[in-house]
Amino acid sequence: QVQLVQSGGGSAQAGGSLKLSCAASMYTTSSICMAWFRQGAGKERERVAAVYTNSGGSSYVSDSVKGRFTISQDDAENTVILQMNSLEPEDTAIYYCAADYDKRLCLVFLQSDVHSNFRYWGQGTQVTVSP
Repeated sequence: QVQLVQSGGGSAQAGGSLKLSCAASMYTTSSICMAWFRQGAGKERERVAAVYTNSGGSSYVSDSVKGRFTISQDDAENTVILQMNSLEPEDTAIYYCAADYDKRLCLVFLQSDVHSNFRYWGQGTQVTVSP
């Protein structure tokens, strides 16, 4: 059974930093597309960043967070990390980790709305940024 376990997040002031981690049970056995999405109150789910694991670091970051957020792999811990810097109140949302074996989801991550194609999801983590 595939499991995604999220950790991190919480509250920060504008300009601060937070980190989210997502541990995937299938991480070490397969190359997978792992992504972060977020959903603010009353808003649609929005793509944030994605990485195709074991690919030498192919990552995809949305324009709304580029230059502030980075996505990386921690192979020793079988996790994908979303480092969030220069946080803004607009970043307040529930953040979800998602994963799928389909590499194409990463390749089109920035061009298409593919969140419904990801089969595996984490439990969600609240991130709150105060002015």
